[in-house]
Amino acid sequence: MPVVDLENQVQNNMLFEDIVNSLVGHCKELWWNCKSGIPDLGPVYSRDEKKARELKLVNSLNQLGKELQQASMERPDRQALQDRLFPLAGDFLKTTFNLEDRHVSTLTSYGFAESIEEFVIEARRFDPHIPAADIYQAGRNAWTMTFLQYLFGLPVKMTPAILAFSLLYPYSDNYLDDPGIRPEIKTEFISRFKQRLEGKQVTSVNGVEHKIFDLVGMIEGQYDRQSHPDVYASLMAIYRAQVNSMRLQVPHASPYEMDVPGLVFEKGGTSVLADGYLVAGSLTASQRMFTFYYGAFTQFMDDLEDVEQDCQDGIMTVFSQTARHWPLDAITSRLIVFGQGLLDSLVDFPVAGLGTLEEIMRKCITPLLIDSAGQVGHLYSRQYLNELERHSPYRFSQLKKVRRQVERRFSVEEIVELIIRAEDRIT
Repeated sequence: MPVVDLENQVQNNMLFEDIVNSLVGHCKELWWNCKSGIPDLGPVYSRDEKKARELKLVNSLNQLGKELQQASMERPDRQALQDRLFPLAGDFLKTTFNLEDRHVSTLTSYGFAESIEEFVIEARRFDPHIPAADIYQAGRNAWTMTFLQYLFGLPVKMTPAILAFSLLYPYSDNYLDDPGIRPEIKTEFISRFKQRLEGKQVTSVNGVEHKIFDLVGMIEGQYDRQSHPDVYASLMAIYRAQVNSMRLQVPHASPYEMDVPGLVFEKGGTSVLADGYLVAGSLTASQRMFTFYYGAFTQFMDDLEDVEQDCQDGIMTVFSQTARHWPLDAITSRLIVFGQGLLDSLVDFPVAGLGTLEEIMRKCITPLLIDSAGQVGHLYSRQYLNELERHSPYRFSQLKKVRRQVERRFSVEEIVELIIRAEDRIT
C-alpha cells in the first residue's frame, strides 16, 4: 500500500476512534439517565391465563416436532417448508408476545426470512464443512444486518458483505477459543488478522486463516477501500474494542477499577456500527447513533443472559459485577428503560411500514428481558422477581420445564440442515 494511502488510513482511523468515543459517551449518558425503579412491564397475566398460554405453547412445540420429523423424511422444497413452519412460528409469537394476525402477516412481508434462508445456503456454499451451529451463530448477525437494510430504506437481500462479515467472527472467535491452539499461535494470528483488516497483503498459514482472509476479500470486492474508508475504519474499531474488552477479564474487580459500562458499550456498539457500514457503505449521524445504541443494548441483553457464566469465568459486566454483591433488581429496570429509549429513537427513520415493526419490537423486548431475568431468579429479590413474573405470559417454573423438553427434542442444527436440503431439492 502506498505511503500516502497508509497515512490517510491512519488519520481516518483516528477520526473514527473519536466518533466511537463520542458514541460511547452518549450511551453512558443515556444509561445513567434511565430510572432504576420498576418501569412499565406491560400487561399482567393471571394464573389461569398463564396456564392457558402454557398449554398452547406445549401444543405448538409438539406440532413443530411432528412437522420437523415429517419434513426430515420427505425433504420438501423451500416453499413447502415455509408453508409448514411459518404458521407454527406465528402461533408461538402470538401466544408469547401478544402479537396479532396483522403483525405476523406483516413480518412475513419484509423479506427477512427469505434473506436469512439465502444466508444459510450461501454459508454452506462458501464452506461445505461449516457446522450448522456456526451458521446459526452467524445468522443472528445476518438478521441484524437485514433489519438495518429495511430501516435504511434499502432492498432486503443477502449481499457479499453481509455473508462475509457475519461469518468472519464465528471463524475467528472459534479459532481463538480453541484450547488446543497454543497462545503464541493465537497471538501471531491476531497480528496477521489486524494487518489483513488494514488491507495489507498477508499470507495465511492454515486453512482457517485462509477462509478468514477470503471473507475480508469478499468485503473488499463489494466496498473499495479508497471510496469507502469508513467501512474499514469500522472493522478496525471492532478490533480495538475487542482488545480493550480484554481488560474486563479481571475477577473480583471493584466498580472503581475500570469503566465497565464504557468498555461493554464499546464492544457491543462497534459490532452493530460495523453492521451498518457494511450494509450501507456510509452512515448519517442518526444512523450511526442508532446502530451503536442497538449494539450496546443487545450486548447488555447478552450479558444478562450470560451473567452466571461470566461470574464463573471472572468476566466483568455490569451484571456479573453487581451479582457478586447486590440483587440485579435496579440494574435490570435500568436496562428495560434503556431498551425502550432505543425504540423511541426509531422516529428518526421515516420508512414505510416501520410503525408496525416498531409495535412488534415493543411487544417483544420487555418479555424477552423478563424471561432472561426469570432464568436467573436467585439473583433477584423475591419481591422484584414476583413483580416480573406477574408480567410474564408463562410461569417461570413451567418455562424451565419446557426448555428442558425443547433441548431434548429440537436443535437449531436440525432446522439449518432442513433449509439446506430444501434448497438442494429445487436447484
